[in-house]
Amino acid sequence: MPAGRPSEYTEEVLEIAKDYLDNFRDEYEHAIPSVVGLAKVLRKSRECLYNWARDEEKKEFSDILEQINSDQEFVLVNGGLNGSLNSNITKLVLGKHGYSDKADTTIANPDGTNIAPSTDIEIARKLAFVLDKALKDKESE
Repeated sequence: MPAGRPSEYTEEVLEIAKDYLDNFRDEYEHAIPSVVGLAKVLRKSRECLYNWARDEEKKEFSDILEQINSDQEFVLVNGGLNGSLNSNITKLVLGKHGYSDKADTTIANPDGTNIAPSTDIEIARKLAFVLDKALKDKESE
């Protein structure tokens, strides 16, 4: 016999989850929709919600969790752009959606293969070589 409290997945749970999607801000006073917010509303653990989402017979609940994440990303991007949300918190949470403020500093050959990291002097020499070649090509036109 499995240990722990049984998870009661009912039509009412599904209706509350749908309502949360539509009214997370006005009715539930959450700044952004979140799985943890829905868990709080349903008085269940996040793990319980994820277990429901993995259950093939509860596909609709899985779709609701996906929609929460999609809506969360949308609200964060817009709130970050219009200044209605704290930029540091927005940046932190958007990290879970694949956003990053890191710049790609990889130097690549024309064929797309990476050039091994270089010292500042090596980079300066390579840049000088490229610029010199570009000037010579321009002069020969």
